[in-house]
Order: sequence, then C-alpha cells, then structure tokens
Amino acid sequence: MPETHKIYFEPVDIEMDVGEDEKILDAAFRQGIHLMHGCREGQCSACKSYVLDGEIQMERYSTFACNDAEVDEGYVLLCRAHAYSDCTIELLNFDEDELLGGVPIQDVTTRIAAIEPMTRDIVSLRLTATEPTTYDFKPGQYADLTIPGTDETRSFSMATTQSTPGEVEFLIKKYAGGKFSALLDDGLSVGDEIKLTGPYGSFTLKEGHVLPVVCIGGGAGMAPILSLLRCLEETGSTRPVRFYYGARTADDLFYVDLITTIGKGLRDFEFVVCLSESMPEDPAAYPFEAEAGNVTDVMARREESLNKAEVYLCGPPPMVDAAMEFLEQHGVPKDQVFHDSFTSPVTGD
Repeated sequence: MPETHKIYFEPVDIEMDVGEDEKILDAAFRQGIHLMHGCREGQCSACKSYVLDGEIQMERYSTFACNDAEVDEGYVLLCRAHAYSDCTIELLNFDEDELLGGVPIQDVTTRIAAIEPMTRDIVSLRLTATEPTTYDFKPGQYADLTIPGTDETRSFSMATTQSTPGEVEFLIKKYAGGKFSALLDDGLSVGDEIKLTGPYGSFTLKEGHVLPVVCIGGGAGMAPILSLLRCLEETGSTRPVRFYYGARTADDLFYVDLITTIGKGLRDFEFVVCLSESMPEDPAAYPFEAEAGNVTDVMARREESLNKAEVYLCGPPPMVDAAMEFLEQHGVPKDQVFHDSFTSPVTGD
C-alpha cells in the first residue's frame, strides 16, 4: 500500500494527506480543498507553487509552464507533483474564499438525453445524471467525460447551471479525427451511458464582487460564458454585463435568441458579435450588434475603461492569447481577469 504523507500549505494554514501514488492537486480535490488550477496537464502554470520543505517529484510537464531554472529553485506544478515525504508548500495563487468552499469532485454516471448540431462544427451534448441523480458544480466550471470503451477522458465546460441539477449541457467543437467529437456524428446515441468526473476549474463568478462584467468568447468557449450569464440572470444580479463573441461569419453563430432572452433579465446587457471574415448583408435583421474584426479590434473601438471591469474569457487558444495581451496592454489588473487555460489534449481530441 502506498505511503501517505502530510502536506502543509502556506500562507493559508491548511493541512492535508496525500498518497505517494496520487498527485497533490488530485489529493486536494479528494479532500474538498479547492486549489487554483487550469489544464491539470502541466501545461498552463495556474497551479504553480513553491516547495519550502520536503521531497517532491514531478511527472512529465511543459517547460513553458515551469522552466528548468524554476524547478531548480523549488517551484512545482501541483497537478504533476508527487510527495515522497511530509512537505510544506507555499501557494502562489489562491482564493481564500474558495479554498475550502469548492465543490467536491464527483463521479457521475449519465445517459445521453440529446445530441444536437449547433453549427457546422459545434454540437450540443445534453446528459442526464442517473447515479447519482444530481451533479453539483459552479457556473463556469468543467468536467471530464470518459470516451466510451476506453479509460481516456476529454474535458468540456458546462453550459447550464444548478437550476437543472440532474441535467447538464456541453457545447463541443468537432475536430477531424477527434476521439470524442467524432463519436457525436457516428458512435453515440440518445440513451448511451457516459461517465462524468468533476467539477474542475476556477472560471467562476466571485461572490460579493460588484464590478461590471465583460465576457469574451469564441467557438465552444460559449459554454462556460453561457453558464455565467444564466447564473447572473437567475440570481438577479445588477452588475452591467457586456459579451463579445468572436466568429468568422454569421453562419458560425448559435444560441443568439437564448442569449438575447437571458440579457433581457439583466439590468444592463450588451451582446456584440465580432465577425472576422464577413459581415451579414443586412445587420439590422439580426437581434444583436455586429462589428467587423477580431474581438480585440472591436473592443479597442468600444472599451475605454476595461481596468474597471472583471473580464471572463474562453475560446480558441489564439483568441485567448490575443485577448490576454490586449487586456495587459490596457492595464486590466491580473486579479480581474479569469480564464481556464485549456490545451489541446484537454479540451480537444
């Protein structure tokens, strides 16, 4: 039986157990400790921490997330780290309100309720929880879905909220040769069983915050943002909300009517579509504002005080990278920017 060790987290004064056979981040999830994390694959650095004392070894990781010099200094990625003694670890990124208030990880058996194409490459997958019959998560989080017949998983964000505790929707981008997404065309049917594990991610609304909300999305990044918008509407939030969604053409848009309906329940809501390739012939025929250009181009024309807003962004990596650079250039504090750093092995196929 693997030996167990104690982990002491500073400066938050939290202690937990970890087995040598489990990663430190997974041990935290198991014990209801919500550490900051993103990809969980050693690619994004969201869980980077500093070892003050103890013996830790890491599985394979990206040197872009933690370079050799940092490792020599004592930095580790908790999603890839195993402890081989009692350890004291300094958390570099943490949210005191969420550390012990996260939703515990659940293993849920579900059945497919619906598979519906949204666009040429985005599919809505709706699941019904059967064992247990509910699935608890915070809006904006994601889950691992097991590829039927394998032990492999793929991560997708929930588009729904706890207003439907036994029903959950995922918006999934299809990739050529994708092991999971290819099954949405041929291989999965209504009634089939899918195993779900979650929730994961820190892309969540922060309780008690009052700043205006700016959402930036593209592609299947619509899912977590739709979950956030639903939550804001369901809880009667009075925060102003602006949603910039990037697409190539109007044919790549979906859930426009739903977003418009949700927006009517918010105090001050703007939905701006940013079309990078072509504008519709008659923009007035659509129930949204449309502007030509990438998301950052449109925001540069419309936003004057982003540093006075909280920004939530999710979408294709190039869009997220460009948006992060744009926000930094416009002086938006890092603690007002929220995103999940997905990499292709996690979000794609």
